[in-house]
Amino acid sequence: MTRRLLLTYLSIAALVLLCLEIPLGFVYSRAERDRMINAAREEAVSLSAFAELSLAAGREEQDLPRRVTECAKRIGGQIAVISRSGSLVAASHPLSEQETRELMGRPDVAAALNGTGSADMRTSRIGGVQYLSVAAPVGHATPPDAAVRISVPTDTVHSRVHQVWLLLALAGLAVLAVVAGFAFAVARWAARPIRELQRATVHLADGSLPGPVTVTDGPPEIRSLAATFNQTAARLEHLLASQRAFAGDASHQLKTPLAALRLRLDNLEPAVAPFGRASLTAALTETDRLARLVEGLLAMAGLEEMAATRDVVDPQRVCTERHQTWAPIFEQRHVLLALTGERTAPVLVLPGALEQILDNLLSNALRHSPPGSTVSIHLRGRRASERRRAAADGRTAFVDLHVIDQGPGLMEEQRLRAFDRFWRAPDAPKGGTGLGLALVQRLAHAGGGNVALHAAPRGGLDAVVSLPCADSGRPAPGKSPSPPDASRQQATARG
Repeated sequence: MTRRLLLTYLSIAALVLLCLEIPLGFVYSRAERDRMINAAREEAVSLSAFAELSLAAGREEQDLPRRVTECAKRIGGQIAVISRSGSLVAASHPLSEQETRELMGRPDVAAALNGTGSADMRTSRIGGVQYLSVAAPVGHATPPDAAVRISVPTDTVHSRVHQVWLLLALAGLAVLAVVAGFAFAVARWAARPIRELQRATVHLADGSLPGPVTVTDGPPEIRSLAATFNQTAARLEHLLASQRAFAGDASHQLKTPLAALRLRLDNLEPAVAPFGRASLTAALTETDRLARLVEGLLAMAGLEEMAATRDVVDPQRVCTERHQTWAPIFEQRHVLLALTGERTAPVLVLPGALEQILDNLLSNALRHSPPGSTVSIHLRGRRASERRRAAADGRTAFVDLHVIDQGPGLMEEQRLRAFDRFWRAPDAPKGGTGLGLALVQRLAHAGGGNVALHAAPRGGLDAVVSLPCADSGRPAPGKSPSPPDASRQQATARG
């Protein structure tokens, strides 16, 4: 905005200067030319009157040459007095007969000798120099006895005109420099609150609520906008704090009675008749589901409080640890858990986020995998050369973590809702809470990555988590790199 305001002020100032200085320059040029013409004409008329008196007194050989020489020195030009018969009466510089005949043939001299006017003015270029010539008849007879011709070079006038144009240009530049300084100060003053609003908006978009924006600087409209932004940010902060407090408090308050309920149900098992054990088992199952739901709410509320600073994590190490932890559980369900892929570059994630992502995806895959099937954890990264090219282009390279199962899969319209909180597929097994994939998405986005679910080639679903590489232009704390291709941002998963 500062550059635009500065450019606007300078454009207006330049337009005003052009409208003033260009006409002024032309007016001065015309005035200088007219002054030179009038001076030459007055000299010609004065010298013709002197020549008339000298010729009448018969002293043209004594007084007239001296007067012609003095006048030529004064005006810096050349003067010649030529009789009607073609003889040279007087001249300020030596002239040959050939040059005298050429002067007789010039239009201004011929016009003066014919007595058609009191003075005739013409311009000509001789030897690369432009001259202004004025010819005047000597005497009032028709035709006159002689003619006076004055030639004045125009270089002096042109030099003065060029100097004036140069002075006008320098003055214009000086005015523009002063206007630029003043305009820059005004533009900075006007744009300062807008820049502060922009920084506050960026912080708000990154999830960190900024402090109040100063509302005492800038134009009234900007101050009003800043006050409105402060009210909006304060309101948003209050709503987010209330939401986090409610989720955390409600979850904590529910954990104790749920634990007590589970204990009482376990104590009831010896006293329940055989025909009632099915109902007791169903009650225990629902109690466990409710406990997992509370744990999920606690995790979501804790994510709101986590710092935006990411850690550098080796995904191969985390995948190996989670594979070792989950493999016995998969074996109990007669499902094979395979770890494949390649060693990749380190990634940037929130502390502990990658472990939670894998736990939720593996738990989700285990519930939907039939016995005898395989669940694969597959890592796929970018080559070092590709990461360097991405960093040079200002882009971020990503590592893709795949969790592929061979379950029944989901319809496309169901995959579109899979990351909604508490959503579960109609044919989903009992025990799910509908919060696992929502938590995975929140963790991936908070770390600057993305998550999507695709149909697996052999049936089931392919959960793809894209995490930013740590060595491809690590962002500053609090900044998230650009997410992967937008086509991969469509949430296509199941709850």
